[in-house]
Amino acid sequence: MVSKQISQFVTELLEAEKACQGIRPLTEQNKNLTVEEAYQVQLEIVEMKLAQGNKIIGKKVGLTSDAMQRMLNVNEPDYGHLFDDMQIEDGGNVNVSTMIAPKVEAEIGFVLDTDLKGPNVTYLDVMLATRYIVPTLEIIDSRVADWQIKLADTVADNGSSAKVVIGSQTSTLNQVDLRTNSMVLFKNEKLIATGAGAAALGHPAEAIAWLANKLYEYDITLKKDELILPGALSGAEAVTAGDKIEAKFGSLGNVAVYFK
Repeated sequence: MVSKQISQFVTELLEAEKACQGIRPLTEQNKNLTVEEAYQVQLEIVEMKLAQGNKIIGKKVGLTSDAMQRMLNVNEPDYGHLFDDMQIEDGGNVNVSTMIAPKVEAEIGFVLDTDLKGPNVTYLDVMLATRYIVPTLEIIDSRVADWQIKLADTVADNGSSAKVVIGSQTSTLNQVDLRTNSMVLFKNEKLIATGAGAAALGHPAEAIAWLANKLYEYDITLKKDELILPGALSGAEAVTAGDKIEAKFGSLGNVAVYFK
């Protein structure tokens, strides 16, 4: 049975997304809101979107890097769902007027070849279950005004998910050392950030193992063919109309997106 307040927060977040207008933090509206209740909000929104015809194409882990945890003053990761209407082609365009306050993160995406379900999933299990990796840009957005969020706010808000740009080059795991693989992020051809795979909980596969084990609490499986984003390799960069963002991952390839 969904509580009245959870239903209220579901409605507020969906209306905020539709109107592109931020709302008051949920953790201000209810100072006792727990992370578990926030996941109930997220999962209710997911069920509503599925009922409307959206399809899940993957999942994302957020707040895995020290940079992002410091930015949002949290000390553990979160997760969200990726839907088919979030997917943007490499080099594609995104209209910033469809979002509230977008930011961009560079990540190494994993596409699974088999299902993964906790408990006790290890990073080795993730490596064995991975079909290939791909450079990605995650565009995050907060339906909470001015990014004034705590962990429960971003959890309820589907991990602040908005869009995902998927690179065209794929690589197998035996082609790269994910811990040391570098990432350089450019905004309008200017270098703005650098990172490496180790930024995501020491190894991107560790972040995905954390996700598989966390989702076990909700009887959710990471499924074959899904794209799993393990978290940003540097801080998130705010964007506005006219910006071009490009991430270069060395031998893994590049990925870019334009904002209009």
